[in-house]
Amino acid sequence: MTVTVERGGRVTGKQGGSVHPRRARDSYALFLLPGALAFLTVVIVPFLMNTGVSLTDWQGVGSPEWSGLANYRALLDDAEFWESFRHSLFMVVAMAALPTAVGLVLAAALFDYVGKHFGSRTAAVLRACFYLPQVLPIAVAGIVWSWILAPDDGSLNELLRAVGLGSWRQDWLGDPDLALYSVMGVMVWVQLGFPLVVFMAGLERVDPQLYEAAELDGAGWWRRFLHITLPQIRPEIYVVLTWCTIAALKVFGAVYVLTKGGPGGATNVPSYFSFATFFEKTQVGYGAAISTVLTVIILALSLVGLRLQTRAEDAEEGLRT
Repeated sequence: MTVTVERGGRVTGKQGGSVHPRRARDSYALFLLPGALAFLTVVIVPFLMNTGVSLTDWQGVGSPEWSGLANYRALLDDAEFWESFRHSLFMVVAMAALPTAVGLVLAAALFDYVGKHFGSRTAAVLRACFYLPQVLPIAVAGIVWSWILAPDDGSLNELLRAVGLGSWRQDWLGDPDLALYSVMGVMVWVQLGFPLVVFMAGLERVDPQLYEAAELDGAGWWRRFLHITLPQIRPEIYVVLTWCTIAALKVFGAVYVLTKGGPGGATNVPSYFSFATFFEKTQVGYGAAISTVLTVIILALSLVGLRLQTRAEDAEEGLRT
């Protein structure tokens, strides 16, 4: 029997009869059950177990000893912990702020300029080129960039020497003053394609008559970008910022492959700090406390991002009505 919903909220079937709305909602809930069980098994239970471990003093073998909030109190006085979070702010700039800003401009240019003057196929090819780093495994990208940034025979230093700028050659990943910025540069390259694709998809739903009317009124590309593109894809901007900020806070693979948190902790971030505390220092309880704090921060930022996205969508819906 096919179930349909009438205006009054009553649920009926094609063969006649009716289904109580509550019973219909219960049947829909059954489809959510597999996902809910997977979420419980993969996310909730491990998080609760990790939180429990964070309340103990344990080296990974033997019986854990209950320590209460001692690990969290130690975090408050741990300069290395706060330094790793300071490095995370740099990663947020490299993986969220810069890719969002640059991706937004590039998406608007590809959609509103390249697509019109050179064809949609050219815009699609360029979009694919920008997105290619997202397809590469981060381990592969990290190894390639470690070759490019190598101090002796790296491609970047060889290029600088070839063009007469040999004095600019640096140990890009080995110098404590440059390592973090070098990793940031790599992450901008990796992350740029995601905002670009999302924004171009968002621009597809913008009414083209808005651009045509603005162009007839003499508005240039930059004014169309500020007054049409930005307001129209505000929900996508919130989605990208939230997603990329979360990715920046939990970044691990690139740091592990490129620098392993070095030199001298110059590129240490909370996820790698937790990993090193777990497996290198074998301070399992303390490492669990670091990852628990990081998880709570990511969860809070996710909720804020979802709230901002909902407000943007409600505001857009209000303008339409």
